[in-house]
Amino acid sequence: MLGTNLAELEANLGFVFDDKSLLQRALTHRSFLNENPDLPWLDNERLEFLGDAILGFVTAEHLYHRFPEMKEGDLTSLRAALVRGQTLAEFATQLDLGPYLLISRGEEAGRGRARPALLAATFEAVLGALYFDQGLPAVRELIVRMIDDKTQDILQERLDRNAKSLLQELSQGRLKVTPAYRLVETRGPDHAREFTVEAILGERVYGVGSGRNKQAAEQEAARDAISRLEEEFHIVAEAEARSALDTFTQQQNNAAESIENSNASPEENSTT
Repeated sequence: MLGTNLAELEANLGFVFDDKSLLQRALTHRSFLNENPDLPWLDNERLEFLGDAILGFVTAEHLYHRFPEMKEGDLTSLRAALVRGQTLAEFATQLDLGPYLLISRGEEAGRGRARPALLAATFEAVLGALYFDQGLPAVRELIVRMIDDKTQDILQERLDRNAKSLLQELSQGRLKVTPAYRLVETRGPDHAREFTVEAILGERVYGVGSGRNKQAAEQEAARDAISRLEEEFHIVAEAEARSALDTFTQQQNNAAESIENSNASPEENSTT
């Protein structure tokens, strides 16, 4: 919205821009200038280009320091999940960028303010604008703030999705048996079917789970079985299989110090 006070947006970002025109440009979609060719500023595409590069670098650097034992392939996969369009659109929504976008009437009619691709591009443009206005430390602070909680969510989601693999590791290690899954009930109409599955270790049922398909039910049963194994053998499965998530949690207390050190390292290295 042209002429909108940007103070609330700056509060969401956690930074007050010295050059407000940079932030305004970051919020300007090309379609808006197509309708208003006489306006004396540019669209946000070049800032988006810069912000995309900064986001990739800062995210890679942060993950490198935060997870010192994580393998390269896992780091690459995690970074990709953090910088994909859907995730960036979520960040833009958290910052409430949508109401501040300058878009054409056509985009407005097409609900462009809520369009994930447009929101993701605007988030990257804001990063580029912040870099020019306040430098890399400020951009790093904002990016790290946005990705930290999301990182933990992604790791937890992957762990949950791999419950069957974890159960197999634990059961083979502790009981010397491979888990089996038995469908015990199917109920509901065809369009809303629910399956119930048991996870069996040896001859005992260790877990029961339900889901909208067999795969989901098996994952739930595996999670239930893992909990029972933890109780029965006085083990903590998280300590054996959640290394990435645990590392993240353990390092929360000294994150500020780590980030401060990583902030200084690129500049120090460049002078040597």
